[in-house]
This record gives sequence, C-alpha cells and structure tokens, in this order.
Amino acid sequence: MLESARLSRGGVTKQMRSKRLLTLAGTGLVWATLLMGSVQADENHWGFGSDLGFTAGTVNGTVFNLGFNVDYYVDRNFSFGPMMQISPTGDLFQISFAGVGKYHLRFNNGINLVPFTGIGLIHASLDRGTGPARIDRNDTSWYIPIGVSLEYQVAHNLALSSTVIVNIHSIDLSPSLSEKDKTSVALLFGFRWGP
Repeated sequence: MLESARLSRGGVTKQMRSKRLLTLAGTGLVWATLLMGSVQADENHWGFGSDLGFTAGTVNGTVFNLGFNVDYYVDRNFSFGPMMQISPTGDLFQISFAGVGKYHLRFNNGINLVPFTGIGLIHASLDRGTGPARIDRNDTSWYIPIGVSLEYQVAHNLALSSTVIVNIHSIDLSPSLSEKDKTSVALLFGFRWGP
C-alpha cells in the first residue's frame, strides 16, 4: 500500500512537471508570436537567434541546452533584448531569462565578435532517483550571463554563431544537495538573423 502511494505520488509529480513544461512552452510560443508581429512591423531594427549545445557545471553535471534571443538594434553595433536558455532533458529542468546588452564588433572579413552581459532570473528543478534517497528540489535565483559570440556572416542578414557563456547564479537545493550551484558554463552553436 505504501509503495503504491509513493509510486502514485511520483506519477503525479511527473504529471505536474509535464504540465509546467507545456505551460511554459505555450507561454514562450505566444511571446514569440507577439514579438514576430513587432518584428514584421519594424524589420530594420530586429534580430533573432537560436542555439543548441551543452551547459557544464550544473547540479546534474553536463546537460543539453537550448538558447533563444531577440535583439533590438539601436544602431549597427549595439543591441539589447531578452535571452532565454532552457535545459529540458534528464533529471534537471533548468530555465533562465535575462535582459542582455550586446556590442557587435564587425570585421571586414565577415567575422563578428559579440561580447554581452545582462541580468535576470534562473529556475532549476532537480528530480533524481527513487525511494528514500530521491531528490525532488527546486530553486529560483538571480542570474548574470557573461559571454561572447563569434559569428561568421553567411549572408547579409544571416550568421553562423558559436557562443560561450559563463552563468553566475546561486542555486541552492539543500538539504538534498549540500553544495550550492554558483556557476555554469554553456557552449552553444546556432544561427543569427539580423538587420
């Protein structure tokens, strides 16, 4: 009886996590749709980027990571906008949002060097193991991404990108995990569309 109640509770937790993920994905889709309407209204100032890669140094080791960003270009060399990173697989579900400012150093050979930094929030939810040793903890923290992208301009408004981000935060999943997660490093590869 006790074992079936524990298994049932684990199933409910997984269902709640799935519902949260679907709600978050739906919210992100609505947000992107609204932004795309704005992008089409003022095409010359908006850019978009998407990445995939890995984040090392999380409470669950190295995890798969997706990254998305929207940029509003004040001029050709400076942009700002929201950035999101999400780790949706494995035992760790982690999502972060930040407002980011970027400076675009454009060289004549089609190479762009883009340092950036910002501030935002990060949420981590770790659900690992079964039985008495099971860990089901989550925490939300402030978040400071500091990074640089190296972009190769394929066309006038399309670039291939590789990005390194040092994520500074303070994730605390105690008492389940005694150590705090204070930093992680992301390596991402993707595309940039811009004006």
